[in-house]
Amino acid sequence: MRMAPPKVLNANKQGATNITARKGITTRSHSSVLSNVLLKPPVLGRDPRIKRKAEASPPKEKTTKRSALGNITNAIGKTLGTHQQEPKKALRKATITQVKPITQTSSVRTLDTAATKSEVAHARPKPLPRVKPVKKDEEKTEIPSKIVNVRRSLDLEKSEDSSLYVSALEDVGDDSTKRSRRSNTQAAEIGKAEKENGTIEEAPVKIEEKSIAARLDAVPERELPEGVQWDFDAENWLDPFQVSHYAMNIFNYLKDRERMFPIGDYMERQVCLSRWMRSLLVDWMVEVQESFELNHETLYLAVKLVDLYLTKVTVGKETLQLLGAASLFIASKYDERIPPMVEDFLYICDGAYTQRELIRMEMSVLKVVDFDLGVPLSYRFLRRYARCAKVSMPTLTLARYILEYSLMDYSTIMFSDSKMAAAALLLALQVKDLGGWTPTLEYYSGYKVDDIRDIVNLLNQGLHRKHKEALTTVRNKYSHKIFFEVAKLPLKDTLDI
Repeated sequence: MRMAPPKVLNANKQGATNITARKGITTRSHSSVLSNVLLKPPVLGRDPRIKRKAEASPPKEKTTKRSALGNITNAIGKTLGTHQQEPKKALRKATITQVKPITQTSSVRTLDTAATKSEVAHARPKPLPRVKPVKKDEEKTEIPSKIVNVRRSLDLEKSEDSSLYVSALEDVGDDSTKRSRRSNTQAAEIGKAEKENGTIEEAPVKIEEKSIAARLDAVPERELPEGVQWDFDAENWLDPFQVSHYAMNIFNYLKDRERMFPIGDYMERQVCLSRWMRSLLVDWMVEVQESFELNHETLYLAVKLVDLYLTKVTVGKETLQLLGAASLFIASKYDERIPPMVEDFLYICDGAYTQRELIRMEMSVLKVVDFDLGVPLSYRFLRRYARCAKVSMPTLTLARYILEYSLMDYSTIMFSDSKMAAAALLLALQVKDLGGWTPTLEYYSGYKVDDIRDIVNLLNQGLHRKHKEALTTVRNKYSHKIFFEVAKLPLKDTLDI
């Protein structure tokens, strides 16, 4: 006879109470369901995008932003959908319990128990094969260590699991052992003959490997131009993180790619925009970068995307901030390890745009740029020049402040990024009275003083210009102790260049 499943009987007895409490529950009582509902009521009327203060945002007088790394969607998990997943699990368990007793008959049980016993008996781990003791006759045949090592290496090269092949060699039968003994004796005779004749081929291979490694590790001797103090790449040749083997080639390649991203004087074609509006947008993007703690490369790439888009597309006043948010969104995806979410940028725009509008603007920017986001950035060139010249960190931070301050200046958008980086570094050296453009900087940057003199004067004029209170984000940022308070340094009226 077939035994009825116990849980089905319980479900039939309590069917009225369980079905009325909640659909699909057959294994819980009416009281437990009611207590579960009372203890955890579903949150129906809560908006997951309600503005609230960020958990890790920097303290400010007017907190209008929050950190992008916090859990901003934790309110979505408290909806009714999460409470309805429990009955599904209960249903699966109930169906499993219904099927099992139907197939279990009296005869099948005996077979199952016998099968399980046999399976348990077979499931015991086999003892490892022991090495047979070597007889006196076998002790006479001595196998050279080199041949044994060669055999082991050949066996180990077949797979990563070396224990499989080692155990297989130990479990070989009598016939195979005899064959292996014959092969071992033949190999021993060949090894002795090679030793006597001196025709061993292992030594030249080791010598060749050593010679190749020595060539790779050898520091190249280059002829530097006159006045260059050191070879920065040769000094860091053995450091894999410096990529000294092709660092010069990488930055020469980036300089060649600059002509692929030309930016012209587009403000004449933008009927609804002005230079002041662009400066306000860049100032807001710097504030977003500081609030979300994004990389500086993300900010520079986003500003580049804005300029490249405005060069080809006419934009209205109401979509300018949407363009800046979409550019930051794209740049953060390209350069950040954990980029902010879409809701972060919608929040930072104060709900002025919808998610559909932001994603459509993102698609439009990517199509205009032809999905080529490898734009050469002035920030990367500045870091390279400062490291090659062994500039101190306060001086490099001052050059970063000058370069980031120039992002708001519309008159600098037509210069190449490599020249902008060189001009910012030269102006920082002039402000701190550390000299001028040295032959070392000229060698690594590829520019002379005459190539960047006009840009240096333009940057110096921009620092002396007093902007309104709406454009104080960069100055306040670099007035902090973390950035050595470089924005408070006295400026130079005349430059010695």
